Amino acid sequence: MAAPAACTRFSDNYDLKEELGKGAFSVVRRCVQKSTGLEFAAKIINTKKLSARDFQKLEREARICRKLQHPNIVRLHDSIQEEHFHYLVFDLVTGGELFEDIVAREFYSEADASHCIQQILESVHHCHSNGVVHRDLKPENLLLASKAKGAAVKLADFGLAIEVPGEQQAWFGFAGTPGYLSPEVLKKEPYGKPVDIWACGVILYILLVGYPPFWDEDQHRLYAQIKIGAYDYPSPEWDTVTAEAKSLINEMLTVNPSKRITASEALKHPWICQRERVASMVHRQETVDCLKKFNARRKLKGAILTTMLATRNFSSKYDAHGRSIITKKGDGSQVKESTDSSTTLEDDDIKEDKVKGGVDRSSTVIAKEPEGLLLKQQTIICKRESPLKLNTNYVSCGDSDSSDPENSLYIPLTGDSDEADGKLTIL
Repeated sequence: MAAPAACTRFSDNYDLKEELGKGAFSVVRRCVQKSTGLEFAAKIINTKKLSARDFQKLEREARICRKLQHPNIVRLHDSIQEEHFHYLVFDLVTGGELFEDIVAREFYSEADASHCIQQILESVHHCHSNGVVHRDLKPENLLLASKAKGAAVKLADFGLAIEVPGEQQAWFGFAGTPGYLSPEVLKKEPYGKPVDIWACGVILYILLVGYPPFWDEDQHRLYAQIKIGAYDYPSPEWDTVTAEAKSLINEMLTVNPSKRITASEALKHPWICQRERVASMVHRQETVDCLKKFNARRKLKGAILTTMLATRNFSSKYDAHGRSIITKKGDGSQVKESTDSSTTLEDDDIKEDKVKGGVDRSSTVIAKEPEGLLLKQQTIICKRESPLKLNTNYVSCGDSDSSDPENSLYIPLTGDSDEADGKLTIL
């Protein structure tokens, strides 16, 4: 595809259409290139609201995205800076999230999971070959190019990506999403490209059984599990998974990053490159059922965080993403905590979060989700001003960590619940 002609104003080259998504400081809208009639997704950032540090991150994201041109990566086609707005013009992807597509399929096997992770690994290999570490691989950032059967998986959202030449290992800051963070990041040790492979291992585990390898309602216990690589393959769901699939997971979820498999090596693993012979072709209905619950939980938490961002009716201990900002330890150091294992974190946002609610993380939202897959986020009602605590099946209001019914509302995974004063209601 030919690159769009250079221009000084976005409106010279593009017509804006309907809104596709919205973040704290940006909106994503479909746009049409005037000269070709081709459709794209324009992320429009209000630069008046950005700090100098935010602007540096925006420039870093655009610079990284321009380097990456691969069929399994959402491509940046244009970047236009105007007086008060910055426009990033991406591929328009219309297939929604990969994980949502899987649960809608009539047939899903281990071989299908192999094909999915192969495409993810191809995108990661391209990133690493170009000196880029994504740092936030998770289901929300794995999209499908279209609704067509067999549509390509596309890696999106390079807002936390960094440039790491060669095999450099250094401390680049605490960044990522709790359930997908690698042991070396949690230990605050030097890290590099292997952090993406660890996240791929978590994703592959979920692809095979529909739930994550590391999970706990308590963030500290979750981190303790990850640091030592404490996962297993419970019966009966793992009994039908081939030894080769488990072998690849083990090589990805190796605690020592120097011994962890690389993207290039993983693509040569028999379970990937010889899937027709090695991977099972049996339909995995139990995986699909578990994945539906996993997706519902992710959407529920996303809906809650969206509401908290919209209403701002919560304690100043919590930032715009619904996470607690800073807890002072006895030694005076600062620790960032999260109440949700699917919330993106970055430690150099702490000061900015305190001032204005944090850095926008909306670049993943570049196409509308298929109808019927999203909770009705705008209909969530919070009836009292207090912190919200997210747990597996319930939300609790107030400072208590307990699941006391007086402080908590258990919310079925469908997102339906009776209205109750002082509780969170999903309509």
